[in-house]
Amino acid sequence: MTALINFFIQIIIAIIDKTGYAGVFILMLLESCGLPIPSEIIMSFSGFLIVNGRLLFWLVVIFGVLGNLVGSCLAYLIGRYGGRTLIEKYGKYILISHHDLNLADRWFNKYGDWAVFFGRLLPVIRTYISFPAGIAEMNFKKFSLFTFLGVIPWTILFTWLGVKLGNNWELIQQKLHNFDLLMLLLLLLLIVLYIWRHLKNRNK
Repeated sequence: MTALINFFIQIIIAIIDKTGYAGVFILMLLESCGLPIPSEIIMSFSGFLIVNGRLLFWLVVIFGVLGNLVGSCLAYLIGRYGGRTLIEKYGKYILISHHDLNLADRWFNKYGDWAVFFGRLLPVIRTYISFPAGIAEMNFKKFSLFTFLGVIPWTILFTWLGVKLGNNWELIQQKLHNFDLLMLLLLLLLIVLYIWRHLKNRNK
C-alpha cells in the first residue's frame, strides 16, 4: 500500500512540476471525479512550488477550486444520469430498493446542503460525496454552491500548509494517513451495518 501511495505521489509531483496550474486543475478535477488522488498532496506540493517562486498562491487556489468544482459537477451528473438509472434497474441485487432511493432523496432534500459542504472537508468522503448527491437528484444549483463553498477552505488550507512546511511538505500526507484510514474504516462499517439491516429486514 505504501509503495502504491508513493507511486501516486511521484506522478502528482511530475505532472504539477511540468504543467503548473494546468496540472493542479486537472489533478483536482480527477480527484473530485472519484479517482484516489490525494488532494492534500496536490495542493501542498503546489505550496512548496510557491515557496520556490514558480507558482503564485492565489492562482494555485483558484485553479485548485475550479478543478474540484468541475470534477464534482461531473461526478454529480454521472450519479444522476448514470448511477441512478443503474440502481433503479439493478439496485435490488446489491440490497438497494426504491424505498432506499426515496429515503435518500428526502434526506438530501433536507440535509444535502450541509452534507455536501462538510463532506468537502473530510478526507475520503470529499472524493465521493458527489455521486450520492447526484443519485438522490439534489438540486444542482445548491450542490454547486455548497461544493464551491466547501472546497475553498480545504484548498486554501493545504496550499498554505505547503508554503509553511516548504521542503517538508510531504509530512502532511504522513500526518493525515491515519485519519484517512479512520474515515475508510468508518465507511466500511456503515456499509456493513446497511447490509446487516437489509438482510435482517428481509428475513423478517
